[in-house]
Amino acid sequence: MKLPARILAVAAIAAAWAVPVQAKPIVVGGKNFTEQLLLTEITAQLLAKKGFEIEKRDGLGSQVLRDAQVNGQVDVYWEYTGTSLVTYNKVNERLDAKDTYERVKALDAKLGLTWLKPSAANNTYALAVRQENPKTDAIKTLSDLAGVFNAGKDKPVIAVNAEFPGRPDGLPGLQSTYGFKTSRANLRSMDSGLTYQALKDGQVDVALVFATDGRIQGFKFRVLTDDKGFFPNYAAVPVVRTEVLKANPKLEEALEALSAKLDDEVLQGLNAKVDVEKASIPDVAKEFLATAGLV
Repeated sequence: MKLPARILAVAAIAAAWAVPVQAKPIVVGGKNFTEQLLLTEITAQLLAKKGFEIEKRDGLGSQVLRDAQVNGQVDVYWEYTGTSLVTYNKVNERLDAKDTYERVKALDAKLGLTWLKPSAANNTYALAVRQENPKTDAIKTLSDLAGVFNAGKDKPVIAVNAEFPGRPDGLPGLQSTYGFKTSRANLRSMDSGLTYQALKDGQVDVALVFATDGRIQGFKFRVLTDDKGFFPNYAAVPVVRTEVLKANPKLEEALEALSAKLDDEVLQGLNAKVDVEKASIPDVAKEFLATAGLV
C-alpha cells in the first residue's frame, strides 16, 4: 500500500524530531597559574561526571581568556571579582567584597556573562618576604616598604609577574596609593609561579604572591600588611556565558555546589599539594572532588 506524500512528509519530520540533538561541548577555560589550572581541572572533571561533554582550554593569559569568553569561545571559567572590576570594567571606586561582586555581576551581565554564587576564597594580590633577611626584617606593612624606597638606600628587589607592572590594580595603583616609585633595577619580571622560588632562593627580597597560594605557608613567607587597603577583593567565582547557562540549566547547580566548597584554607591546601608536594593536578582534582562529596 502506497502512503500519500503528505503522510510520508509528516512521518519524516517526526522521525527527525525523535533523533536527539548533539549538544555542543561545554568549553571550560582557565588562566596560566596553579590555582587556575586546578580550578579548570576540577570543574572539567566535575561537569564530565555530571554528564556534560567537556572541552578544556587552560593556560591562557587573563585578558585573552576574558576576550575568549566574551567572544563565545570559552563558556565557563573562574574569574576574580577584583580583576573584573578594575582591569576589565575600569572601576577604580573602592568597594567592599559584597559591592564588588554585585557591581561586576551587573556590568558583565550586559556582555552576556552570568556570575554565579561566589566562593569564600579571596585570592587577592599580596607582597611577601622571607624570614631572616636583614634587608626586609623590619618591613611589616606596605607603608614600610614604601618608606624604604623613599629613603633611597639599599632598595629591595621585587619579583613580579608579567601583568602586575601594567595593571591598574597592580604596581601603578600600588605606587600611587602608597606614594613611592620603583625602577627597572628593582623589579624582576617572571612567570607567576617562579616568584615564590625566587624569593625562597634569595634571588629577590620581596615577591608578588596570591593570598590563597600554598607556598606562602609551605615556604614560611611573611605577607606584608596592606595597611591602606589598596588591593581589591578577589573572590573566585564561576562565570558562565548566559546563553550557555540557559541551554544547560543544570550547570548552575553543579558549579555553585563546587563554589560552596572553596575558601582560602581549601585552596591553599590544594595549591600546596601541587606546588610544594609536587602532586599532579588531575590527581589532586580527582581526590578533592571525592573528598568534598561532589561526585
